[in-house]
Amino acid sequence: MNKLQLNGREIEVQDSDLSMTLLRFLRERHFLYGVKNGCEQGLCGSCTIVVDGKAMRSCKFPVQKAVGKSLITIEGMEYPDGRVHPIQQAFMDAGAIQCGFCTPGMVLAAYVLLLENPQPTREQIRKALRGNLCRCTGYQHIIDAVELAAKIMHDQGLPVQAGCLQGQSA
Repeated sequence: MNKLQLNGREIEVQDSDLSMTLLRFLRERHFLYGVKNGCEQGLCGSCTIVVDGKAMRSCKFPVQKAVGKSLITIEGMEYPDGRVHPIQQAFMDAGAIQCGFCTPGMVLAAYVLLLENPQPTREQIRKALRGNLCRCTGYQHIIDAVELAAKIMHDQGLPVQAGCLQGQSA
């Protein structure tokens, strides 16, 4: 039986879904529309999800390779009580959301960066987000948001771990 972890829940994967991309699987089978279909070429980053702690382009990632892995989408960032993750809040507070199309991918790329480096420099933030394109903000507010999220989590002693994983063993 094929299984994977999706936003903290174990799900079964049908054999007929194994050849799909994660982008299609997440949107069409699990109705997770925060995973955006931007280019289907792996170039824009709007379909970014987290697979076993790494930022991946879901449009180029086959479901078959996701079996046995842990996946987080933007929907999994929220805490069980409905509060948004500090990274999401920082994006709102810093004005880093314009049209919102790139935002889920940006947030997840920032999440992976902060998992690996909780106190990144602005240059490290730029480098981590370079594969995520935005046509609206000019990136300054996005970089400010990641910097703000890192500061808030550090100052308040908050874990970077996604809301869907809170209370689970890491």
